[in-house]
Order: sequence, then C-alpha cells, then structure tokens
Amino acid sequence: MEEQKIFVGQEFPDVKAFRSAIKEAAIAQHFELRIVKSDLIRYIAKCASEGCPWRIRAIKLPNVPTFTIRSLEGTHTCGKNANGHHLASVDWIVNFIEERLRDNINYKPKDILHDIYQQYGITIPYKQAWRAKERGLQAIYGSSEEGYCLLPAYGEQIKKTNPGSHAEVFTAGSDSRFQRFFIAFYASLHGFLNGCLPVISLGAIQLKSKYLGTLLSATSFDADGGVFPLAFGVVDEENDDSWMWFVLELRKAFEMSTENIPRFTFLSDGQKSIADAVKRNFSSSCHAICMQYLSESISKEFKNSRLVQLLWKAAYSTSTTVFKEKMAEIEEVSSDAATWIQQYPPSRWALIHFDGTRYGHFSSNINEFNRWILEARELPIIQVIKRIHCKLMEEFQLRRSRSSTWSSTLAPSAEKRIMEARSHASTYQVLRSDEVEFEVISAEWSHIVNTGTRSCSCRDWQLYRVPCSHAVAALISCKKDVYAFTEKYFTAASYRESYSKEIHPIPDKLEWSRTRLVRPPKFRRPPGRPEKKRLCVEDLNREKHTVRCSKCNRTGHYKTTCKVEVDNGAVPLSFSA
Repeated sequence: MEEQKIFVGQEFPDVKAFRSAIKEAAIAQHFELRIVKSDLIRYIAKCASEGCPWRIRAIKLPNVPTFTIRSLEGTHTCGKNANGHHLASVDWIVNFIEERLRDNINYKPKDILHDIYQQYGITIPYKQAWRAKERGLQAIYGSSEEGYCLLPAYGEQIKKTNPGSHAEVFTAGSDSRFQRFFIAFYASLHGFLNGCLPVISLGAIQLKSKYLGTLLSATSFDADGGVFPLAFGVVDEENDDSWMWFVLELRKAFEMSTENIPRFTFLSDGQKSIADAVKRNFSSSCHAICMQYLSESISKEFKNSRLVQLLWKAAYSTSTTVFKEKMAEIEEVSSDAATWIQQYPPSRWALIHFDGTRYGHFSSNINEFNRWILEARELPIIQVIKRIHCKLMEEFQLRRSRSSTWSSTLAPSAEKRIMEARSHASTYQVLRSDEVEFEVISAEWSHIVNTGTRSCSCRDWQLYRVPCSHAVAALISCKKDVYAFTEKYFTAASYRESYSKEIHPIPDKLEWSRTRLVRPPKFRRPPGRPEKKRLCVEDLNREKHTVRCSKCNRTGHYKTTCKVEVDNGAVPLSFSA
C-alpha cells in the first residue's frame, strides 16, 4: 500500500499510466471509485461509498502527454472491504500475473489468489483467477486457434531446415479441421537406426489446452540407458484409429531412412489398440507390457506392496522354476491377485517367457519423456511442439559434448556392469571343456558357459546381451576380449552415433509462409476449472435403501407422493416387496 500512495502534484507519463496508478491505489487502499469525468485531458473521480467526501481531479499538461494530479479533496470515511474489488477485473489480474506466468507456466489459480491477497489484501473468485491465467497464457504464447493455423507452415520449416525429417498435418472434413500431426526429425531417425537399442516405447499424455488432444510418442534407449525421443504426434482423440495411424506413420518414417527395417521390441501399457497397430505394421516384432505400468496397476487394484515385489521378482526370473515359485507365492498372498494377473499372458511381461529381447529394459521410458512437456500441456499445440524441439536440440548437444570425454569402450552404465562382473569373476573357478565351452564354479553354484553361442546357463548373457560374471570368468581364462562379446548397442561408439546428427533450429514465424489453413477441432474444453465428481468408497459398497410408502405399503415412493386412494377406516392392502 505504501507504494500506491498518491498526492497532489504527482505526474504520470500519460493518461494510461495515470488510470493504471489510480486503479492500483484504489485496490490497494480498499475503496471503490466512481468516475465523474474521464477523457484524454481530464479525469475526475470520487469514492463510490455514499457520503464519503474523498475526491480526485487530474489534468493533462499543455503540449506534453504528461498527466498530473491537481487536487485531492477530503479523506476516506468509508469502511474498508477486503472481500473483493470491482476494479480487480480479469484484465487487471492478467497484468498482475504476466511476469509470473512467463517464469512459471504452472502458476496455479490458487497461487494467484494467495499472491493477490498477500499484496492487496483482497479476495477474488477462483474462476476469475482461472480465466485470467488462460488469458495471460494467450497473451504470452498466442491463441490456440493460431497454433493450429501455424502447423502446416511449421511442418514445412522442419523439413526445410532438417532435411530428411518427416512432418505431416492431417485434417478432416470440408472445413479442414485439425485431426492429427506427426513429426520425426532426421537426426532422431538416424540416431535410432544406427546407435540405439532396437526397443521402442509407445505411450500417450493428455494435453490440457483449450481444445485438449493427446500427444502420442515413440521413444527408445541409448547405449547408456537414457531416453531417446524417436517420433511424436498430436491427435484430436486417442482411439484405435489414431494409434493405427501413428504406428503406420512411424513405419513410413523408417522406410524413408533405411531399406531394411530391423526386428524391434515394443513396450507399452498393453492396450489393445496399440497391440493391434504394432501387429499390423511390424508383424515380425515383439510386443511387451511395461512392468512399471503393470506393477502400478496391481498396486492400485489390491493395495499390497508384497504383491508388487513378487510380481517384479517373477518378471526378472531367469528360470521357469523360479518363475513358478514366485507365482505360487502371489497365489498364497491373494488368489484374486493371481486371477487378475492371468489377464496378462506371461509371454508379454515375464523375461523367461518373452520371445524377443528387452536388453535389460523392463519398463518404458515414456514417463521420463513426458516430463519434458509436463509444464507445457496447457499451451497451444504449436508451443508444445516447440518445447519438444528445443529440448531435443539441447539434449543432443549436451550428450554429444558429454560423450566426447569418454575413454571407455562401453557406455558408462554398461562399463559399470562389466566391472562388477569382473569383480565377481575373480572368485570363480573355471574348467575348460573345449574351445568354446566352460564350467564356471562359484561357492554356491556351477554354470555352463558357451562363448560360441554367447550363452550361460544362468541366462543373464542371453537376456541382457552383456556378458555375465560367469561369462567374464570364462573369457578371461582363455585370454579373450570381454568387450568383443558385448552387444554393439552398449558401446560408446554407438552412443556417439546416436547423437551424431544435429537438430537445427527453425526461423521465427515471421519468416514462415502460410499456404494452408487448418482450423482447430470442433470439440473444445468447457470454460473454467473442470469439475471433479467425488465418490465415497463406503457409498459404493453400501446397499441401497428401499423406500416404502406407509400409506399403501408399496415401494418406490413416500406417503407424501402416494397417489393410491385409500378409503377411511379401510385397511391398506399388503404387497410383497
């Protein structure tokens, strides 16, 4: 309030600055204004409270835009109201929060309410803060409608500045309503096909902009186990058709970049629409269910941490015996949970039964990718895509720089695994059978290692494609290079190849040429905060009370609404419920 004091002789650069200052003072000092006269050369106002003598008069100085206060009459005798203020409009709130929104997109309406109360001592309706945030985001980042309109030009700029990239906008109807948008940068396609593990994670995240929509994404793993964004798309609605379209576009992008598409392992939450899309477009590939999704589902369903632990142990089992033991333990803990798990075939999630190779990855990295855009979900579609583009440029440059200092043969995570295997191998005894077969004896077990087929009876080598401690012991005993028997996907050279191509920036939109009009989808989010319907668990399990009329003894209504006529003195007929 001290900053909002006004006095006679005070000058302002122009009439707009003066009006803003007097509004701030009125809000800060908790009095309402009634404007008597306001134009480009004069401003006269008084306190809106009946009987309060306070009055202000300001004029424009000659030959300059400066406004000055000529008189302040009386002092406020009105009571101060902190419940709200008529001048605290949505536009005023937008001015108040604009800088905060630039720094933090997720500046919540409840935080807006708190900050305004802290600074001005007034309370405003929640919905007003919500509208102000939406309008503020639009002022900073543009409208949602403009975002859809810019998509075709943005896609053309991607293909122009990043040759070999795949970017297409799809519309529906005669009025060109937005339906889908797909993008895969050439640097991502090259890096995946030449350096990453042949594992693709598919997932989706809901957008929260004016027209909603869903971001579909395909990611992989680099040699160090990090998330590698491969392609993404935005659809108006997530359904069977949109997933079939996205996976088909992904295949087309691969066909643009390579003659022979390798056999992939897909990871997802297992929904049927994704499974069908993968089966149709990548028939030779394998499809596994993300264990993170599966464990979260069983935890939510049965609220038992023991079940989650046993499920993970069953998934990691490298022998059918151990797998059966863990499944039996799940049955003992909860027979319902054992029945629930049966809806997911072991061939889709258990390591020992899976036909493909996961290279040690049981869960998709979609959540890590989603964190890249989590705070931008409320922005127009063009801003969401720009965020991903900027993050890709930043990460590719960072990882190129980081890997240039590596001196190891393998990426750090794989190198660490080999070092741990060497440490254990030093305690083993190795008996050689022939050129390629060995028996490795430890304190508890003995295992058969075959360096020709790159296999070990513990199955770790086959499942993870990195020599286990028994294989390392056998290789060292015959003086062979351990690194030569490690899958190429885990090498530092593969990591560098993944990020060898640059993702180039895109010029400012002023340089774009708009050749095609795209309108937003017809469906849009209702204004204001979405309502949450809360259901009590006790209410769901409680038996419904049967209403019975005391007049006619029938069910379904009360005495006050009964329409059955009963003669005076007559006994009502009794009906069975």
